Amino acid sequence: MKKIILLLGFVGFLFSGIGLKATPKITKAVLSDSNQVNLMAEFSLFYESYKNKDYESSLPHGWTVLLTNPKPFLRYHPFVKMAKMLWYMHDSVATDEAQKQQIADTTLFLYKLAEQYVTDKEALSDFYAQEGFVRESWLNPPDYEGAIKAYEKAYEINPNLATYYLDRLGLIYAKLASDENDYKMKALELYSTLSEKDPSNEVWIKRIESLAEDIEELVDITKKAWDLDKENTEKAWKYAAICMKAEEYEKAIEPLKFLISKSPNVINYREKLAQAYTKLGKDAEAIKEYKELIKLDPQNRTYYVNIAIIYKDMGQLSVARSYLQKAMKIDPKWDYPHYILGTIYEQAARDCGFEFKDKLVYLLAVEEYKKAAKLGGSYASSAKDRVIALKESVPSKEDYFFHKLKSGDKVKIEGECYGWIKRTVTVP
Repeated sequence: MKKIILLLGFVGFLFSGIGLKATPKITKAVLSDSNQVNLMAEFSLFYESYKNKDYESSLPHGWTVLLTNPKPFLRYHPFVKMAKMLWYMHDSVATDEAQKQQIADTTLFLYKLAEQYVTDKEALSDFYAQEGFVRESWLNPPDYEGAIKAYEKAYEINPNLATYYLDRLGLIYAKLASDENDYKMKALELYSTLSEKDPSNEVWIKRIESLAEDIEELVDITKKAWDLDKENTEKAWKYAAICMKAEEYEKAIEPLKFLISKSPNVINYREKLAQAYTKLGKDAEAIKEYKELIKLDPQNRTYYVNIAIIYKDMGQLSVARSYLQKAMKIDPKWDYPHYILGTIYEQAARDCGFEFKDKLVYLLAVEEYKKAAKLGGSYASSAKDRVIALKESVPSKEDYFFHKLKSGDKVKIEGECYGWIKRTVTVP
């Protein structure tokens, strides 16, 4: 171990903080002239010792190859193997703190050398990411700014960089964030992107929430970022998404309309805008957006139900029912539209009175609730509860007897409140 550390210390000493123009010094000091080196033999010795985990013997031969001419051997990933040995040595219990610092400097030099020769983008990105980790975790004191640059370069080269490294970058952004830099905004953008890619991962949401004292600050931060770059659709979307999360629906409208103007056929934008209008009680605007969504995706059952609920709340029960029937046609096994239709009939009867004709409408509601319950979806339990709740609202045996009706008879729904229903019910 002592022999290896001395070599690494020497390499680290000469290369720490200087460019690769100094390579000839190392070559002359440690190696022979490249014309006098049998690189194939050196690589063979390096590789065999590496396979046998004899790192003390492997490292000098590895440096000979890398500092002379690594190009003929790149397909064997010598930089990866060298890095693996250095990481192993750094984490060894036999390595003291002074030696760890020497290994850190040497490892950073290795990455700088690799970044000159390696052309595979994924491998190159990994080297930059590992450089970032070394700079923030191995150096004393940590080089956070250098780590940021390395992580950013890794992410630039490979947009699918491992989330482990991206999270470390985000945490450094958050640690160094101040009024004098834009690191808080960068962290927010990074974690927002991660959250969009993996919505089920609560870590990213927690990271976002920890970046600000409250959600309102996040709204202000994302708005400021978009205001400074008004044509940036990504920043507009992040602002809109944060506004929706903060229930600032009025503020969400501007960026969502901007996004739709840029990409009219992107369904997600219109969905959020329709939701914002619905939350604000802007029924006409919400209906318009849902109708546009139906044009874009006519087989989406949810749009028909959502628009039906708006019409129901507006008191336009007949129109609401027509949209529910379209949802039922798209998915006959879905319980939700039957449940909503039950509430519509129940609402109609409640608004009209409690005569026999009204009780028949309650019975109609019960029939829809029973259909919903039979389908066994997420609203089955609620539908059963409504059937029980309306037990005293439907016609009694005495009601049927008084109206000279017997079991199995069909009764037409009539009355000034119910001209739109045009349905019959069957006497139980």
